[in-house]
Amino acid sequence: MAAKPGVVQQVEAVLKKFEVVKDPFTKALKLKDEANQFFKDEHYEVAIELYSKAIELNPTVSIFYGNRSFAYLKDELYGSAVVDASKAIELEPTYIKGYYRRASANMALGKFKMALRDYEAVSKALPRDVDAKKKFDECQKIVRRIAFEKAIAVDHDQKSVAEQIDVEAIEVEAGYQGPVLGDAVTLEFMKELIATFREQGKLHKKYAYKMLLTIRKFFMSLPTMVEIDVPAGKKFTICGDIHGQYYDLLNVFELNGLPSEDNPYLFNGDFVDRGSFSVETIFTMFGFKLLYPNHFFMSRGNHESDTMNKMYGFEGEVKSKFTPQMAELFTEIFNWLPLCHLINKKILVCHGGLFKDDNVTLDDIRATSRNRQPPEEG
Repeated sequence: MAAKPGVVQQVEAVLKKFEVVKDPFTKALKLKDEANQFFKDEHYEVAIELYSKAIELNPTVSIFYGNRSFAYLKDELYGSAVVDASKAIELEPTYIKGYYRRASANMALGKFKMALRDYEAVSKALPRDVDAKKKFDECQKIVRRIAFEKAIAVDHDQKSVAEQIDVEAIEVEAGYQGPVLGDAVTLEFMKELIATFREQGKLHKKYAYKMLLTIRKFFMSLPTMVEIDVPAGKKFTICGDIHGQYYDLLNVFELNGLPSEDNPYLFNGDFVDRGSFSVETIFTMFGFKLLYPNHFFMSRGNHESDTMNKMYGFEGEVKSKFTPQMAELFTEIFNWLPLCHLINKKILVCHGGLFKDDNVTLDDIRATSRNRQPPEEG
């Protein structure tokens, strides 16, 4: 991935500072120290570039890879963090930070069994480390819970949560003054919904369930890879992670315009978790998807999954603002989100990046059965 212009300038300034240092090993150490300072200042992209320069000069030092792995973690580039941590361990098998960082990255990727092995190694090496023990226990609980749920699951006998919901039986209290959803989502409804959420008001659960059941049915009708045609010269906006930052989402719309047939959007996953307004964020997105089904697009991210939602807050938020049943319904809906989009048969947009297997084809993606939780591999 190419560095941003501002990052390039900062890196070049550091390199110029050490032009007079001729010994490559000495220069590598100095670049590592500079990278450490940028890391402390939370300039992770600059730190990554400088660690990379140090590695080019001396690729045999485990701490260079370990530090870059930590910077990748902070920048949420978890796959790269795993690769660097593994290289650090390869160079120095007793490098405990390498195991810790690889475990943290695998946790973020939902690869809990792999994370557990590394957390166990850290706990054995540092038996008095409270944080290591806490992380090991947390990961072990997740692995055991997943195994238990798998053991008791009988998929063919389970009734869909959606099939258990009777929207018509849900009454709207006389005092409710929020948005009212009629037969279909309208622009007026969306504007009122946004205004309500902006003031931290609520959508009635009758209308919330109605939206969710409708969007579930719609997503089920979509292919795993959605193909989009953008006419020449027309605007098309692609946005990354929102993570429940509702007011950031509103800021995007204020700067770039509300979604419309003339102002299409693609949001590329990780709509929820971490932020405190994931519910408001996802209902706003689902509303625009229902309003403009061919001009508002959503890809599934790794946080549109059951385990991540349990760990990073979305499940708890839904239970607090609505019901446990709705949290289960969201899991069903997320399973049906498309995995990627192909724009003008040229641009592939997917949340997780490209595949480690170079032989994956577009037809392989099209044939992928997505109605499931993400596996640890593949």
